[in-house]
Amino acid sequence: MQASRARLFKEYKEVQREKVADPDIQLVCDDSNIFKWTALIKGPSETPYEGGVFQLAFSVPEQYPLQPPQVRFLTKIFHPNVHFKTGEICLDILKNAWSPAWTLQSVCRAIIALMAHPEPDSPLNCDSGNLLRSGDVRGFQSMAKMYTRLAAMPKKG
Repeated sequence: MQASRARLFKEYKEVQREKVADPDIQLVCDDSNIFKWTALIKGPSETPYEGGVFQLAFSVPEQYPLQPPQVRFLTKIFHPNVHFKTGEICLDILKNAWSPAWTLQSVCRAIIALMAHPEPDSPLNCDSGNLLRSGDVRGFQSMAKMYTRLAAMPKKG
């Protein structure tokens, strides 16, 4: 557990330095628990998520970095690789392709990349995956844009 605390503390210091360097990711450690983090990520440009800000919750195991963190979307998102109700993310690096070389910051980068390049063949959201698999890109994009507007954009007024 000491090793994981030391690693997380190192990542925390790195995040403080990188705040300006990476404007798409805002990673914050819980004040009272170094194993709980949240992130705000910006939707990638030229995607239906553009303009949205999505909140992620990280639960870091005591065996970190030997085991991956559990990450889920707190913001509703219409995406084939994200469970619509729970926010669970289907991403290989969070499962069997994890490596201790990954950091919480690089996990956020990978999630942003997944948002830009969905994998409809392994869907957690079947409605979303089916739209893409059947070639209805326009239908998928309009649903994804609608949910981005409803859940991930600041309310006007």
